[in-house]
Amino acid sequence: QVQLVESGGGLVQPGGSLRLSCAASGFTLDAYTIGWFRQAPGKEREGVSCIRGSDGSTYYADSMEGRFTISRDNAKSTVYLQMNSLKPEDTAVYYCAMETYGSSCVMGYSDGMDYWGKGTLVTVSS
Repeated sequence: QVQLVESGGGLVQPGGSLRLSCAASGFTLDAYTIGWFRQAPGKEREGVSCIRGSDGSTYYADSMEGRFTISRDNAKSTVYLQMNSLKPEDTAVYYCAMETYGSSCVMGYSDGMDYWGKGTLVTVSS
């Protein structure tokens, strides 16, 4: 069965960095689009970044581009999200998700994602 397990969250100071991991199992990683989403307290869930399975193309929300980098290691069945220059407003639960078919992820549409991990909490605070 499909499983997605996030890790790497924690407490970091503003301006710091974290690297999140999403370990995938039950499917071939490079055959599907994987996305990162986040939900901050009191806010709607929003798209962060996506990587396409077909060619590895990456997409970022405007507020993330230049600070966040998504990548994958197919041999390890793992997708990463490198987060730099973190801000307090980045505080959120970060989820990885898989899209079986379609183009929802690259448009930031979380409702189109088919499988979700349980999330990992990132807290940016001094």
